[in-house]
Amino acid sequence: MGFDAVVFDFDGLILDTEVPEFVTVREEFVAHGIDLRLDDWQDIIGRADHPHWIDWLEAELGRPLEDRELVRTRRMARHHALIHREAVRPGVHDLLDEAEALGLGIGVASSSPAAWVEGHLERLGLRSRFSVVRTRDDVARAKPWPDLFLAATAALGAAPASTVAFEDSHHGSRAAKAAGLYCVVAPNDITRSQDFTHADLVVESLADVRLRDLPSSPPAAPTVPTSPTAPTRGGGAGRHR
Repeated sequence: MGFDAVVFDFDGLILDTEVPEFVTVREEFVAHGIDLRLDDWQDIIGRADHPHWIDWLEAELGRPLEDRELVRTRRMARHHALIHREAVRPGVHDLLDEAEALGLGIGVASSSPAAWVEGHLERLGLRSRFSVVRTRDDVARAKPWPDLFLAATAALGAAPASTVAFEDSHHGSRAAKAAGLYCVVAPNDITRSQDFTHADLVVESLADVRLRDLPSSPPAAPTVPTSPTAPTRGGGAGRHR
């Protein structure tokens, strides 16, 4: 195996925050008489440059909410309750064990805020497994720009071409490839139908991945646009608000 480091996404990959997020935002849309389609929601998964979901809801309604803060707080409480029922996704612990046994650098690159990522990693007992955590607080441009992966690999002292990225979303995997990393995608129930033709390997679960089985000489990165356009609409992750 010709890799020196591994970099994990967080949301939807290490912990399935994506299903609770979509479910709870959709609940608020439906409560206001608006349907939220999964294919519309998928447009904003894995990227930070989108409006808050409440702005999206108000745009659909054509008016401001009567009590915006009440709606936001209610959704956040429901979201966090669902997330706390989730366990670390299958394969994560085994990959961390294997990476440590191989002496690889181990990091996280997430478009979520540091408080969200660090807080959950601590709660799950995983923070000490990562020597580097880079979030949208550390870069000017989060995913699908390559900056987060470049920041993580630089902090790990590894070349992008000798680093494996683990992702679950289209925008996240585009960012990894744009940065020049070898990208393994393990979609979740929300991202499973997205386009991953640009990824190096797509698996059903991280439990299906063994670092020792990856190519000894990583293939050249395909051409992936590094100037993504902003989404025309967005729900806003709202993970921390």
